[in-house]
Amino acid sequence: MPAFLIGSCIGSFLNVVIYRVPLGMSVNEPKRSFCPLCKTPIPMTLNMPLISWLWLRGKCASCSAPIAFRYFGVELLTAVLFTVVWWLFPPVVAVPLWILMALLVSITFIDAEHLIIPTGMTWVGSGIGLVACGLWPKLPVMAGDAGTWVDGLKAGGIGWVAGFFGLWAVVEMGKMAFGKKEMKFEDEVDWFLKEPEGDEDPLMFVIDGEEIPWWDVFSRKSDRLVVECGEIVVDGEPAGSGQLTIRELEIELPGGEVRQIGEMRSLAGTTRHAVIPREAMGMGDVHLLGMIGAFFGWSGVFFSLFAASIFAIVAAVIGRIGFGRQLPFGPFLAMGCVAWAFGGWRVWEWYMGFLGPLAMR
Repeated sequence: MPAFLIGSCIGSFLNVVIYRVPLGMSVNEPKRSFCPLCKTPIPMTLNMPLISWLWLRGKCASCSAPIAFRYFGVELLTAVLFTVVWWLFPPVVAVPLWILMALLVSITFIDAEHLIIPTGMTWVGSGIGLVACGLWPKLPVMAGDAGTWVDGLKAGGIGWVAGFFGLWAVVEMGKMAFGKKEMKFEDEVDWFLKEPEGDEDPLMFVIDGEEIPWWDVFSRKSDRLVVECGEIVVDGEPAGSGQLTIRELEIELPGGEVRQIGEMRSLAGTTRHAVIPREAMGMGDVHLLGMIGAFFGWSGVFFSLFAASIFAIVAAVIGRIGFGRQLPFGPFLAMGCVAWAFGGWRVWEWYMGFLGPLAMR
């Protein structure tokens, strides 16, 4: 019961993190939670984990705006995860694993909504994971023999390397193989840059009615969006035709002139051919898998990655998400990690003992 109560309280704080961090807001200022619509601070008497949402029937007490079920769900999910950790693991490693669960919940909802993973969270989590491995050396080798704290620390370090650099290599190979999306049209189509509509929205590159978020195009400093233009219009004035190169912060016109995007009021034109950079997977996923490895070693990395792929395929099929559509992978990596921690390692142990290469010995 104490673990459940602690988890629900931490879950209430995670709702603040999930809302504020992607917007660049401080999680400490303002100190009180507030209604996203009317901005009215929520008094402590109406900010009780789980209870308040049910008592208010999912509505703001001030303006009656609906409060998303996600707020209640995050509190309940965190409470359940904390309780299961307390049941399954020794007290010496409970707090580090509680921190891991809190980070996974935060990352899951931030990535699902904004398609970003704050790497600051994963760096902190990786450090805590190595500490946890030193405190309980069995943690990174749950399907094997534990040793001293040095062995645990070493296994956690190897797990971080396997998770981070292993997935980084996959990302780089994916960039080389599928790093460009070529769009061709029989007739000239319109394209333009669309300004953000709100604080949470990115700049959009719109071509033939398809909106592409700026952060999806420019994941790296080296990314270039190349548009073969029949017409280019800058700030309402014609600017020639030919190859226009768009970088994250500037454009290069066909004659070689460079202009800063932030100094322009508008940019538009027509085209029949555009080459758009894209990523098979974001670097946030790389950092996340590194954090998982720091807690659970290389075997936890492979299991989490495999399980995440299965979860993602099932979600794509059930959700009828077509190929080529973006699907945040962070939540599925988090699910794979939780599956490993809560018993997936037994599946790994069974596989290695009866079906894997070790059975050949």
